[in-house]
This record gives sequence, structure tokens and C-alpha cells, in this order.
Amino acid sequence: MAIRVGLLGFGRTGSVVAKELVSDSELSLQWVCRKTINPALTYASHALGFDGNFSPFVAFDKLTPEFMKKNPVDVVIDFSSGKATALYNTLADAGVRIVTAISKYTPEEEALIKDASLKTAILSSPNITLGINWLMIASKVLQKIIPLADIEVIEEHFRDKKETSGTALRLANHLDIDPQLHVNSIRVGGVVGKHEVIFGLPNQTIRIVHESINRAAFGTGAAFAGKWLQHKPAGLYSMEQVIHEKFMRKVKELDFETTA
Repeated sequence: MAIRVGLLGFGRTGSVVAKELVSDSELSLQWVCRKTINPALTYASHALGFDGNFSPFVAFDKLTPEFMKKNPVDVVIDFSSGKATALYNTLADAGVRIVTAISKYTPEEEALIKDASLKTAILSSPNITLGINWLMIASKVLQKIIPLADIEVIEEHFRDKKETSGTALRLANHLDIDPQLHVNSIRVGGVVGKHEVIFGLPNQTIRIVHESINRAAFGTGAAFAGKWLQHKPAGLYSMEQVIHEKFMRKVKELDFETTA
């Protein structure tokens, strides 16, 4: 049976994520929450180019306990804004798991997430693409192996992105380097998002790079996270935990050749 999904947000990224969710045979997109609803466009399916009437739009203020009873879902994926955390307790009370891919939260919003995570499983990740989380794990492992290497983080994004990438700041935090000194930002047209970690050693460098070439990568990651979360108990999880779990499982399966 397909996992029933509700989606919060239908902006530039959310609409692409919606299409990825609809394309996944293991998922069923039940409804989409958005700020404003055009009376002439009541179904997300039509906005995505499908002929069928499915995945109706619903306004945020209509997402009440009564609505949740009539329109149940197994997981809600949030690509809206931090303000949506005001709905998390309502979702938790309905037994819904939550995947949130918002890049930044206020302290008050973080408190709402923690409160809701006491009642349901919540996976929070500012960058939910699979690749960037593999990069996080790989960078930490490499740093353990070569702790004396110089480390620089380079992040590239579209020209309109003003603030430093939250993912780059998290990388700096995980690698215990000063972001003011070692995070370098580039803003150019035509870039969705690129992160690079450079390890500098005498006479050589090692570079680990991840680049999102299409926003669909966020949908793939969100779908992956939603499936992983289905059998998890109440608590607050991260995408890194998902990747680490699978990474360690695969490492144990490796069979390295030895030479006599």
C-alpha cells in the first residue's frame, strides 16, 4: 500500500518536489498546502500538467484536526517556511510523521519542532538531497583519517541567494572549522547549488564535491526520508542519521584485498 503524503509549500522548490512525489509509485500525494489558492486551479495535479483531479490544494488555515481526520496522511513533507511549525503539534496529534526541509528556523520555531517530536517522528534537514548528506559523512570520515589537513569549504549558489549557505555552515560546524575564515561563497547565474570541501596536504589536495543540477534532487531526498521515517518512534532525526545508518551497513559489507 502506498504511503499517503501531504505537502506543505508549492513554491519554486515545492512544486518540483510535488512532481517527484507523484512520480514515485510507493507514495500517494493526497493534498498540497499553499498560501494562496486560485479558485480556477484547485488541484495540484493540474498545476503539474496532469489531466486527472488529484492532490487538491488546501489553505494553511484549513489544516485543522477536523481536516486531518477527513484527509489522513502518513507523513507530511514541509517545503514551505518556518512559520509552518505552528501546525506541527496538530500533525503530531493526528499521528502524522513529518519531514521538514526548511533551511533556517527561529529559536521559537525550533522549540515547536522539539515539542512535536515528543509525540511523533520528525526528520529535520536544511538540505535534504542524498548527495550532500553523503558529502557530510565522507568529509567527517576523511578528516578523521587526515586530521592535519587544511580544510576549506566553497559554496556556490544562484545570484539572488544573499546569505551564506546553511549547509556550508553546517559543514564547517561538523568539521570544527571557523566559518568566518574557511567558508567561501560564490554567487553566479545558472547555479542551483554546489558545495565543495577541499583537504589540503603537502603536494596534493583531495576535493569532495556535490552539485544539485535540478531541484528534483530535493524531492528524491524528501521521498527517501519519508519512507525511512515510517517505522521510527517519536523523536527528532536528521538526514545525516539516515545516510550514516546506510553508510555503516555498507562499510561492513566491503571486502578489501590484502597483499602479502
